[in-house]
Amino acid sequence: MNRRVIIIIGLVVGVFILMKMMSGHPVKKKKAELALLQQSEIVLNEAMAVKSSDPDKAIGMFEKVAADFTESEEAQKALMEIADIYLKENELQKAQETLKRLLNDYPQGSLLRAAQEKLWDANIAMLFSRTVTDDSYVYEVQPGDTLYKIAKKYNTNVDLLMKSNGLEQSLIKPGMRLKIIKSVFSIEVSKSQNKLILKADGNVVKEYPIGIGDNNSTPVGQFKITSRIVSPVWYKTGAIVPVPAGSAENILGSRWMGLSEPGYGIHGTTDTKEITKQRTQGCVRMWNKEVEELFVIVPVGTEVIIND
Repeated sequence: MNRRVIIIIGLVVGVFILMKMMSGHPVKKKKAELALLQQSEIVLNEAMAVKSSDPDKAIGMFEKVAADFTESEEAQKALMEIADIYLKENELQKAQETLKRLLNDYPQGSLLRAAQEKLWDANIAMLFSRTVTDDSYVYEVQPGDTLYKIAKKYNTNVDLLMKSNGLEQSLIKPGMRLKIIKSVFSIEVSKSQNKLILKADGNVVKEYPIGIGDNNSTPVGQFKITSRIVSPVWYKTGAIVPVPAGSAENILGSRWMGLSEPGYGIHGTTDTKEITKQRTQGCVRMWNKEVEELFVIVPVGTEVIIND
């Protein structure tokens, strides 16, 4: 056996021994993993205990869990708890950042859906807050301005101007400073997934569950919102007198956003139990609370794309 063969055999044996050492004894490895899990649970529980009395201290402890036990379920829980603290303290940007971190780091995690829904709510809260972000700016009211004029000039609506500036009445005065959201909103509807997606400059803001038309009657294509009506009346097919707003028989619910396809729109509901079934006459149906939220955000002219 020559020297070269002996060296090769020695290297193979060395690698084998090293791999054995790295893998460790199965029982010992299991015990080590269990010990780490127990330690992460201890720190998490300690953080939970001081969450209400000392949120800053709790955040530091939760961050330790997220950093030191990245492979554990507790790391995901810790990030969710941090986001909850920020939301409670109205630190919306920090909450958004934490939730995005959770979604990016654990795309298959057990808290994926809960984190996504919490992020959507944080996105809406940010839109409705006075906080000026990269997608908004401050406008100083000029003599002769009205909210309607400002909304028309900047492709938004009076509802969103009032909501995002904490205004209880539409009267404004020169010198007032108003937050104006400059994002272009759009809507995508997926019939097969029964969901409506609100986007700002192409980025998802929030998803909503919806109902669509019987027998696939909801039209597919690209449309525009052409009208916005609070408390709409409903004209039954063939009826002369409309069903009044607020009536239990008025299937349009509390809001109507008409589409450029005549007779079709996005509206609320009088149903209190189910939303995602095919029950409408071709329109997109939402829970009243959620259609009212969407109504505040999107102006006339908003693009609506409906896909199968």
